[in-house]
Amino acid sequence: MTLGIMQPYFMPYLGYLALINHVDQFILFDTPQYIRHGWIERNRVLKLSGAPMYIKVPLLKHHQDTPICSISINNSIDWKSKIFAQLAHYKKKAPYYNNVIELLETVFENEYTSIVDLNYKSLLIICNYLDIKTPISIWSEMNLAIEPVNAPDEWALHISKALKAKSYFNPPGGRSFFDNEKYRMAGIDLRFLEISAEPYKQFGQDFIGYLSILDVMMFCDKEEIKLMINNVTISNL
Repeated sequence: MTLGIMQPYFMPYLGYLALINHVDQFILFDTPQYIRHGWIERNRVLKLSGAPMYIKVPLLKHHQDTPICSISINNSIDWKSKIFAQLAHYKKKAPYYNNVIELLETVFENEYTSIVDLNYKSLLIICNYLDIKTPISIWSEMNLAIEPVNAPDEWALHISKALKAKSYFNPPGGRSFFDNEKYRMAGIDLRFLEISAEPYKQFGQDFIGYLSILDVMMFCDKEEIKLMINNVTISNL
């Protein structure tokens, strides 16, 4: 069994979906401390000019050491309407605008208090749209007993051991984070999955990669996106 673990990102970039697609089980790791200016409640799309901008879900105030699983959405702000408004200009040039808006309407038809619940539901709907069948679990709800964690890279190690995973996949940005010897000794193949950011037609400006999956789905059909998701390089440390 191959395993992938990531924090629960909001409308994540294509590589996040590629990671889900290439593992047998995927876990949203939601117990670390929430860190501002990450990807938990925001992501980037494009302005009509081609410049990137953020779409965001407003959060209630919380203590600095609050874990992601305890972060609540500020529903006194009409954030859903704002996101729809920020995406409205895509209708002018994006051929799959209506598909994406219908998908978002399905996500947003529910009320959410937890940012993790919103991101989980969003991922399920996006994965269904892209025919990604990998089961997705929320770590704080799994009640899985693991060995004591003494270093940051041991969360993935001990979760992999508890689930009897033979391989653990991670994005390439985490290479310096892991001690490969720990994984080798545990009989777990530590691997890194990197997606090729192939350009696709956007608003006629210079291509900007690593945006929210929403931008990709606006401009590319499902079959194109499936090819992108499978255009990956998998390597060892």
